[in-house]
Amino acid sequence: MKAITLLGSTGSIGTQTLDIVSEHPDKFRIVGLAAGRNVELFAAQIRQFRPQIAAISAAEKLPELKEAIKDLNPQPILLAGEAGVIEVARYGDAQTVVTGIVGCAGLLPTIAAIEAGKDIALANKETLIAGAPVVLPLVEKHGVKLLPADSEHSAIFQCLQGVPKDGLRKILLTASGGAFRDWPVEKLATVKVADALKHPNWSMGRKITVDSATLMNKGLEVIEAHYLFGVDYDNIEIVIHPQSIIHSLIELQDTSVLAQLGWPDMRLPLLYALSWPERIYTNWERLNLVKSGDLTFREPDHQKYPCMRLAYAAGRAGGSMPAVLNAANEQVVALFLEEKIHFLDIPKCIEFVCDLHQNDHQQNPSLDDILAADKWARQAVFTAMEKVATQPQIISVG
Repeated sequence: MKAITLLGSTGSIGTQTLDIVSEHPDKFRIVGLAAGRNVELFAAQIRQFRPQIAAISAAEKLPELKEAIKDLNPQPILLAGEAGVIEVARYGDAQTVVTGIVGCAGLLPTIAAIEAGKDIALANKETLIAGAPVVLPLVEKHGVKLLPADSEHSAIFQCLQGVPKDGLRKILLTASGGAFRDWPVEKLATVKVADALKHPNWSMGRKITVDSATLMNKGLEVIEAHYLFGVDYDNIEIVIHPQSIIHSLIELQDTSVLAQLGWPDMRLPLLYALSWPERIYTNWERLNLVKSGDLTFREPDHQKYPCMRLAYAAGRAGGSMPAVLNAANEQVVALFLEEKIHFLDIPKCIEFVCDLHQNDHQQNPSLDDILAADKWARQAVFTAMEKVATQPQIISVG
């Protein structure tokens, strides 16, 4: 039975991970749980899974959580705030820590888990994107495994099983195209928040769904793929695949192409990250190619999705630039969800912030440098808002 700690337990990744644990109580047990601020759901999870330790990130919610489980016996260790989440990440005999926290908030807990010698099921792409210069050396130093738990990178990882060293030639990341894949560019000026949250294939959190609509999620995945698999940016390609049946592909040196297929279901990559190198039987719906119908592909529209080029540029710059890109994107998406900026302002603001960072860009940043760049970029977004508010068109990114 594998011992697991789950960070971000009340989010989309977290609840689906706990579904897997519920379905396979003979395979997995929960050691620790950490959540954001949803006390009602978190209390129910603590009651069901009986972790030894639990932390709620919103420290002001701790008294409410204590009250909600006061009759539980035995009581778990209850903590709060960022320090509490970090303690959960490093605690006890958990073999694997699932990082389901959204955004750069997952960076410090992930580092704590690595330093405690725990394998990472990486569902938080931003942690590696922002923190790779620090995280990857720690992974090597502590001899832990970094296993991708999101759909696309899990697909690549699965396809690579059995591929000889130096056999990989190219990565092809598939993208659904998000909420606006069938919209003409001209119509994007009318986008409302509710429009951006209507993902055609996947059920995800609000921030990630907006990232899918801008295709920034795919740009971030390009950076993550570069760090995870050591592939040059020139050999990582994005292709629009509206059906989301093929989750990504790899091309080998002899031009053979391998793909991983399945229904759009995040439980599959999560299960593989938890069970690797084993395969666990499930009673989930099996893929029926006749039922899935035609599988189609097309090149992404760079005019519609300028965030892709921003991500490639930040990835190639390396160092602290991906952290700035990621932080700016998080802040700008939050402002969009609050209806404080327009959808078309998202790439404009991000580009402004990245350009502003050029003079302070560091090629070999420390953890403190990365955290400082993250904090700076979030503040710089507000300056960007003022600068781009009067620009009527999407900035051309070349």
